[in-house]
Amino acid sequence: MEKTVVELFAGVGGFRVGLNDVHKFDENGRAIENRDWNFVWANQWEPSTKAQHAYDCYCTRFGKSKNHSNVDISLVNKSEIPNHSLLVGGFPCQDYSVARSLSGEKGIEGKKGVLFWQIAEILQEKQTPFVLLENVDRLLKSPAKQRGRDFGIMLRTFYDLGYNVEWRVINAADYGCAQKRRRVFIFAWRKELRYNETLGNEYDVLLTRNGFFATSFPVEEEMKNNRLLDLKDYKDTVEMTLNFKGNFENTGIMIEGRVYTGRTIPVYEKAIKLEEIREKRAGLEKYFLTDKQDEKFTVLKGAKKVPRKKPNGEEYCYSEGNMAYPDDLNSPGRTMLTSEGTSNRSTHVIEDLETGKKRFLTPIEAEKLQSFPANWTDTGMPERRRYFMMGNALVTRIINKLERNLSMIIEEE
Repeated sequence: MEKTVVELFAGVGGFRVGLNDVHKFDENGRAIENRDWNFVWANQWEPSTKAQHAYDCYCTRFGKSKNHSNVDISLVNKSEIPNHSLLVGGFPCQDYSVARSLSGEKGIEGKKGVLFWQIAEILQEKQTPFVLLENVDRLLKSPAKQRGRDFGIMLRTFYDLGYNVEWRVINAADYGCAQKRRRVFIFAWRKELRYNETLGNEYDVLLTRNGFFATSFPVEEEMKNNRLLDLKDYKDTVEMTLNFKGNFENTGIMIEGRVYTGRTIPVYEKAIKLEEIREKRAGLEKYFLTDKQDEKFTVLKGAKKVPRKKPNGEEYCYSEGNMAYPDDLNSPGRTMLTSEGTSNRSTHVIEDLETGKKRFLTPIEAEKLQSFPANWTDTGMPERRRYFMMGNALVTRIINKLERNLSMIIEEE
């Protein structure tokens, strides 16, 4: 089977950077791709802004193409998407309560525009053999009032479409990266594939030793909090919308609608420290904090207890603990958000190498936290948007580490 890829919600190309082992670009700004994954179609659309900076960056680094799409994915005729062996994407975490059965019965009408259903439509139309998705780890527990419903509906949708699924929550810093970023990675495959026949039914062994994720990201062999769920106990996703609750752990597999899940413990690799990604050059004065910003960060990063009211008027006390200020250079970075570079509690503040003064991360340092090549987003977008792009991106090194196993699986079909 050829290694052809469709990249959804492509952003600035994180999956492509990881799969094709991109470390730099040439004098024309084009990415130097060191592997042979053929990206036959990509879609990136930012509905909230007129300027499409992420799409423009993608085209600068990978070239303009009729198969680089910059329209709302819901408006795309799914039959016109090229055939492909792998679909990848980091899709937004949203309310999934617009569940429908395959027969078209409507479930509870929740928020519109839920992008997971666009993925499902593509899979139904194209019968894509393999799928690799990324999302925030809270997906496994959402929504708060019906724990696990959203992920359960996702898994049942994959089952209804003819797929089996394995997932793992991976903290990038646990496996040698520069950022404490926890994300759930979801690998799905069609049930008629040869790969499915090789798996066997020893789920503990698959999840801890020789399954898709364990091969690239080793864990201790003993799992905890193991449990079984059967999604076929529910008629369809409509019934699940109303009644499903489930406790999904950080590791799991769904085979023929039956779910086996448990908690695994990483076999840790030494993380990259902040001081290792810190720029070693002078001339960074524009990133230094003013006295006023320093005072504000001292308050933002400090412990606090604040009285608040719930929507129903009930009073409660909101509390936060101390955060290191400035950030510890001997540790990996914290999870980077889209607000990086602003006066926000989550923003990194480090000591400058040349002067010892407190400063924001530079855009290059933000790119290094996500394992992108330096100046990847230096394509004409405002600097504030460069931070935003990295806050929205994934750690490309995680995809790079999965590539070898993924390549073998697809090539053996």
